[in-house]
Amino acid sequence: MAETQFASETEVRNQDQLVPLYNVVLLDDDVHTYDYVIEMLQKLFLLSVADAFRHAVEVDSTGRTIVITCELPQAEFARDQIRSYGADWRMAESKGSMSAIVEPAAGE
Repeated sequence: MAETQFASETEVRNQDQLVPLYNVVLLDDDVHTYDYVIEMLQKLFLLSVADAFRHAVEVDSTGRTIVITCELPQAEFARDQIRSYGADWRMAESKGSMSAIVEPAAGE
């Protein structure tokens, strides 16, 4: 009879912890309004108004804000969603979406 091996629960948990995480970072510019940032973050990431506003303030004051931390495929998808969201109709100068990058999370 063939012996079947099962990974212990501890081994499975350790493997899960080894998956590298990535930050999706929204970058500041001068052609998108706070309203645009809040609206986009609510629609794409289901953030509350308060959380979306906090990110809008952070990106405006520091030049960047980490929107989400997740595994690489999800991070790349989130970045692409931001990049394809479209221009801010409130500003004539706005010709496209905001910029976002993916970077390894701290400690990765």
